[in-house]
Amino acid sequence: MPLNHIRPWRNIYRRTSRQIMVGSVPVGGDAPITVQTMTNTLTTDVAATVAQVQAAAEAGADIVRVSVPDEGSSKALKEIVAESPVPIVADIHFHYKRGIEAAEAGAACLRINPGNIGSEDRVKEVIKAARDHNCSIRIGVNAGSLEKHLLEKYGEPTPDAMVESGLDHIKILQDNDFHEFKISCKASDVFMAAAAYQRLAEATDAPIHLGITEAGGLTSGTIKSAIGLGNLLWMGIGDTIRVSLSADPVEEVKVGYEILKSLGLRHRGVNIISCPSCARQGFDVIKTVEVLEERLAHIKTPMSLSIIGCVVNGPGEALMTDVGFTGGGAGHGMVYLAGKQSHRMDNDQMVEHIVEEVEKKAAEIDAASAAEAQAAE
Repeated sequence: MPLNHIRPWRNIYRRTSRQIMVGSVPVGGDAPITVQTMTNTLTTDVAATVAQVQAAAEAGADIVRVSVPDEGSSKALKEIVAESPVPIVADIHFHYKRGIEAAEAGAACLRINPGNIGSEDRVKEVIKAARDHNCSIRIGVNAGSLEKHLLEKYGEPTPDAMVESGLDHIKILQDNDFHEFKISCKASDVFMAAAAYQRLAEATDAPIHLGITEAGGLTSGTIKSAIGLGNLLWMGIGDTIRVSLSADPVEEVKVGYEILKSLGLRHRGVNIISCPSCARQGFDVIKTVEVLEERLAHIKTPMSLSIIGCVVNGPGEALMTDVGFTGGGAGHGMVYLAGKQSHRMDNDQMVEHIVEEVEKKAAEIDAASAAEAQAAE
């Protein structure tokens, strides 16, 4: 992200990494940090899987991963890839032949797990298939499935064991002159994952895929991921992320974007700044925000909206947002546009009016961006 010279305490200095391509999407280098998710349908159910991929893409997913556990899934993958609006990563475990089949089916990337993919010779065959079909690879180290010899060496899953696993497989790829790879070292333990990723970031210039694996349900998993991923991203570590939740993949995408938005690393859609509400509120803040989140979900233009219940913090928050509404008294509040007081609005008309103002502002931003792009050509 561009450096902020006015507020330098907001600057994040991203770790320098090589850039690879996952299909048409760049990962690493100076590319935006991408958001991934994974389908949880049966891959052999092509219609259901494609529908889930499309829903995730509509929510903002840059890349979607699909599990390929059997030959039937490999065959289905070809149809899924053909209908997907985003690059597809094939998730490969145990059966190296599934990796070869996935590359042949058009997968943009193969995720292989060092702990269960098999011997070096099998990895070499997957590398050949990836090279032959212009496919990148993710080395996906997981604390829950480390190689037996590393568990014997370290006694249990540890950050050092995870990094050693990853570096061993990086060497295999590099020895075979294959460099289109990224790497992850996930754990469900936030401390272990964070420590492993920090050590990994120092040991390689490969793009890093961040994740806290098996983080839990929507609430607990979001909190774990925000803490683990948020701290690493703040340190400048991470080129692509996946939030692992026992929830709809669309929720993973939403949480991923919110983490990036909170750090100023990606901007997509309306960032709603709202108060928790209290007895001073001039309108039902919680219900209003709930409705606005749904009504504004179609807006993809990066912009900000403040919804504050009273004048304690409302005017100050509105100074820094594109559109704002602050509760007042007698059934109405103040609308702010571009940080300045604009006009009063009755509470019962406020939602419709805010939606109109946000849509209008989004159109203005889009038009200005298009004009700037045209002038630069």
